[in-house]
Amino acid sequence: MKIALDAMGGDFAPDAVVEGALMAAEILTDDVEIILIGDEDRIHSLLHKHDYKGSRVKVVHASQVIGMGEHPTKALTQKPDSSIAVGYGMLASKKVDAFCSAGNTGAMLVGAVFSVKQVEGILRPALASFIPKLSGGYGIMLDVGAIADCKPEILEQFGEIGSIYAQHIFDIKKPRVGLMNLGEEEGKGTMVTQPTYKLLKENKSIHFIGNIEGRDLFNDKADVIVCDGFTGNVILKLAESIYDILCEKKISDPFFDRFNYEAVGGSPILGVNGNAVIGHGVSSPTAICNMLHLANKMAIAHISEKFRNYFSA
Repeated sequence: MKIALDAMGGDFAPDAVVEGALMAAEILTDDVEIILIGDEDRIHSLLHKHDYKGSRVKVVHASQVIGMGEHPTKALTQKPDSSIAVGYGMLASKKVDAFCSAGNTGAMLVGAVFSVKQVEGILRPALASFIPKLSGGYGIMLDVGAIADCKPEILEQFGEIGSIYAQHIFDIKKPRVGLMNLGEEEGKGTMVTQPTYKLLKENKSIHFIGNIEGRDLFNDKADVIVCDGFTGNVILKLAESIYDILCEKKISDPFFDRFNYEAVGGSPILGVNGNAVIGHGVSSPTAICNMLHLANKMAIAHISEKFRNYFSA
């Protein structure tokens, strides 16, 4: 198993990234190899600083870096030797089983579509996030930022994509799919959510339980939460702010501690021909470690292959 990691992506790169990779090397099984992509001199210097003498962390040089504020498409075109472009090149050529980065989110999304490409039959890939449940475990919410405005057909596919992920990663045999809306009744919603409800209701391959409201986010009503990227991103950032506020007030609770972005480490891009995970821009070593753990779990489950098999049928 080989996982590529953008060593130059994130506000605290490459220091936090290298440290997180070394933490992951201690936790992941011996067959997992981590490949750090970026300025090899800086990376080797950090490996030497941490007195790393193992063989499971390798380095691949990339002479360019895409900044957090750069235009995604332009940057990928103008910087073919950037750490993100090189990482996706390795994923597309199957030299690695997964690619992770805490760098430019837009570049990661654009790079996924133009390099490994979306699975045939999928209209648009989704960016997913994990929602902690009061009873334990996690649910999956998609989309959380890849597509701000979604057509009903795209939202219907999010229900299918989320169900496949919940089955094979969370081991939920029959995931319950809920449509985020402003009321539980079937007739509630917008010009987009109303027809989406009908599509999800008629889809026999998923277990659709109807509309859910914001108050149902953390209960057991739904395992898969479907929404457009605008709504999902607002919910995600709100949850992060709750954790930050509790930390400021020095309030600690096991459930709310799971709101911390470090707990999961990143958001997977689902629906492309490869395993790609985007980390938070301020990722700490712990977050980087958990992002690699998530990518490894996705690769072991062959999740992108599961999408190909489902949509090809």
